Amino acid sequence: MFTDPRHHPARPAAPHRVRPAVRRPLRTAAALAVASASLVWCAAAPGAAAESPGQKIAEALRTSPVYVDPSLASAVGTAEQKKLAARIRGTKLPIRVVLVPLVEGDSWGGDPGQLADVVHDRMGNDPAIIITLGELHDDIAAKEWPSGAHQAERAASAVFHQDDMDHAGTARRIERAIDIIEAGDGEKEYEKAIADLNSPGAPADGKEGTGARSSGSPVTRILTLVAGPLLLIAAAGLLLRRRSRLRDLSTPFALPRSVFAAARRADESGLRDRAAEEVVRLGEEARAARGEPTAIERALDAYAAAGTVLDRSRGVPDLAGVFALIAEGRAALAHDQDPLPLCFFHPLHGPAARRIPWRPLGRREQLRVAACEGCIRAVRARRAPEVLTDHADGRPVPYFEAPADRSLWAATGYGSLLAAAPTEDSLTARVQRGDFTRTLG
Repeated sequence: MFTDPRHHPARPAAPHRVRPAVRRPLRTAAALAVASASLVWCAAAPGAAAESPGQKIAEALRTSPVYVDPSLASAVGTAEQKKLAARIRGTKLPIRVVLVPLVEGDSWGGDPGQLADVVHDRMGNDPAIIITLGELHDDIAAKEWPSGAHQAERAASAVFHQDDMDHAGTARRIERAIDIIEAGDGEKEYEKAIADLNSPGAPADGKEGTGARSSGSPVTRILTLVAGPLLLIAAAGLLLRRRSRLRDLSTPFALPRSVFAAARRADESGLRDRAAEEVVRLGEEARAARGEPTAIERALDAYAAAGTVLDRSRGVPDLAGVFALIAEGRAALAHDQDPLPLCFFHPLHGPAARRIPWRPLGRREQLRVAACEGCIRAVRARRAPEVLTDHADGRPVPYFEAPADRSLWAATGYGSLLAAAPTEDSLTARVQRGDFTRTLG
């Protein structure tokens, strides 16, 4: 079911191709340049009223349906902007294109949906279709009001998966999305573009089959096969050294990654023993801790909840839940105000590195789930990450495909889905109120 990694709630998938991750560094550099220019302007004119970024874009869109941040002018030049504007006017649809760098910590939180929301609000909340850059490289996104009127979101998603858009420029992708939006075929084009991802013969490693497009000359392919692994080894070495330095600076209450490495190698009995050891250790640390009483109380609550799940666990998914609860308790002792839960795809991978967008195939809504570095790389390369499995109707399935009313872990993503919705409570609170025993039937 989950095969489309770019949207998800959910879809680790086996894709057509791997796209080079080149856009995000460019976006980051462009965003820093824009921020520096803004600081200089403010210093030069301290008495001037600062216009919000969203308002500035909205004002520009009143004269042209295409807004391109100056830092991206080399990617989408003046001639391409004029061509897009003419194409949009020809559709007679309220389409607007907003191309600005998207990076974590910017005015939009790096989220194209938030950018579209802000610009739409500043434009007066009229019917509109706003096309932006997406969250992944070589990607565009779209949002429309009223939702689904022209299937714009699906149209933008379809472009990402179309083979002839591989390595196409941003302007070409946007033009293709406009064509699909005008035709009103977003859903149809999206299903067509991803059809081979669900076929039995779809490659599981992200490589194209024998009938796929040629990837270059034999010499090029040989060089790629030789140089690729060497580059990956070098990059992995740098990453491991950096992560090692980070571990040296980590809080003493952090759950060591060695625990998760050993847990993944253990059978169910061994995993249960390790979970029991960590529960005991959390209780000892919480009782010996000195500091904020509320934090200690949260840690003790997590300790009690982990004990409850351990005592009544029926398999590996429940034992993984014990580790997720232990992680909540450790985060409380470390006074972590915004802790990341364990990896959404496989909690025994250990703590997540950051959140990424993910949408399950066949669903319109999108989630931001916490994932480890390995799963993030798989999703961005459009490969299926390793997932923890559970059983539903007598067959193994990814744990998040189990019915939510019969699995606390499917309902919460081991904390990822709760963290993505601030109005929800913690895993510990869910166990305390009986959600775990309820899902046991």
